[in-house]
Amino acid sequence: MVQMNLQALLQEMGLDINEFELDHMDVGSATPDSADYFFVEATLTTALPNLPEEKIVPLSSIIDREAAREALVKVLDERGIAHS
Repeated sequence: MVQMNLQALLQEMGLDINEFELDHMDVGSATPDSADYFFVEATLTTALPNLPEEKIVPLSSIIDREAAREALVKVLDERGIAHS
């Protein structure tokens, strides 16, 4: 669900989703080098002690597209990636 929302949001922001690699995994499979950012439901952040805090992007709800949009915009802005 999060992956699909992020893909749709990237497209809505006028970005080429082929320039981004989005994938999903279970909490136990996440390693620090498996992604630049981990978008996770906020209550799961404590289950990720092996990941650097700066890579974890907590979402207040995995079904709330506006929450996902806000989190995505923050990451894009931090990385200097222009979007609409």
